[in-house]
Amino acid sequence: MNETFDVAIVGAGPAGISAAITLANAGIKTVVVERGEYPGAKNMSGGVLYGHDLGQILPDFTKIPGFPIERNIIESRIWYLSKEAGISVGYRDSIFAGERKQNVFTVGRAKFDRWYADQARKKGALIVPATVVLDLIRENGRVTGVQTGRADGDIHAKVVLIADGVNSRLAVTAGFRPDVKPEHVALAVKEVIELAPEIIDQRFGVSDGNGVTTEILGAVAGGMDGVGVLYTNKASISLALGANLADFSKTKLKPYDLIETFKKHPMVAPLIAGGKSLEYTAHWLPEGGYDTMPKLYGDGYLIAGDSAMLFNAPHREGSNLAMLSGKMAADTIIEAMKTGDFSAKSLSAYNTKLSESKILQDMKKYRGFGGFLYDHKEIFETMPEIVQFGGRELLTVNAESKKTKQDKIIKKLRKDMGIPRFVRLMWSGFRAVK
Repeated sequence: MNETFDVAIVGAGPAGISAAITLANAGIKTVVVERGEYPGAKNMSGGVLYGHDLGQILPDFTKIPGFPIERNIIESRIWYLSKEAGISVGYRDSIFAGERKQNVFTVGRAKFDRWYADQARKKGALIVPATVVLDLIRENGRVTGVQTGRADGDIHAKVVLIADGVNSRLAVTAGFRPDVKPEHVALAVKEVIELAPEIIDQRFGVSDGNGVTTEILGAVAGGMDGVGVLYTNKASISLALGANLADFSKTKLKPYDLIETFKKHPMVAPLIAGGKSLEYTAHWLPEGGYDTMPKLYGDGYLIAGDSAMLFNAPHREGSNLAMLSGKMAADTIIEAMKTGDFSAKSLSAYNTKLSESKILQDMKKYRGFGGFLYDHKEIFETMPEIVQFGGRELLTVNAESKKTKQDKIIKKLRKDMGIPRFVRLMWSGFRAVK
């Protein structure tokens, strides 16, 4: 290749392609280098996207041919599970089937990322798949391009956007951020289970292409700091389970064993019964929060998406933050193109844009959430069993009075956890999300 572009983007995920579309719309010569055989080849199938944020990059995305939506989400559920039981809280609203349709929707990431990259290509961006970026090119301390594994594969550019995922070897090798610590990432495994659309409609009480998402906490990962999700697609269920990588290292538990046990849980099993496994994948998720974010700009470069550790775990927001950060990076580059100044001082406008947006405001708000979960294993071990005991007692009708049952539950709480410890847990949880 050995060509010169205005902008070189490393990674064809949501961050990189959002930037490419924005830059191409401005007539800026852009190349996107992707190590997978095609955009989306290395992404896990099944996830949620947010219409408002996608609409910032493609305002009429619903009208574009081939838009690969799975189901429009009209209900969100939260489960808190013990090993044998669980509590379910859900919110369903007709507005999400009408006025706010496609506020949230599910997609297959492999299909979506490929479609998304096609939109960038149609606007003029060059997408180069099956190409590994080995290092950055620098001149007088400023990034001026990338070295690829192809013969004559140097790509020269005025600015490089690094958006190659949470395990960004490029950013680490370049010294822009340290290696990710195990306690700051989660290892998630996901299985896609085929079910007929009418069965999904019946089991989740939906119709007309609508669906349900479920976020799951509690004793789902062998006592580790872990969560699960269950998302409805057109003709399949995406079932995922993730846990802190440091916990996996300590416990030596196997991810595939955990998800097999998870599938047998009485809350999960009826929803996937009779389904056929279509796909099984694994992926890292950035969970370190605001305090693990690297410096996001420098002389001739910017960092966006998972590479920047942008992930809002409490609200399942990752892909949309990647999209918005990619757009803001592109907007910053467009401004820099007008002056020809690609120094760190000029590109610091990117950080200003992020700080003034919901991205860093929310990241700061929840900066302590990941640490709270990691440091309080009682959320995943002791508390689920206390909740299960309380639920069983209150819902079992026998000769005991309700006062007797309440006394038994309080006694269980005192014995297994202690009232002071429980109060401290609640206070710590409040501080982590206030």
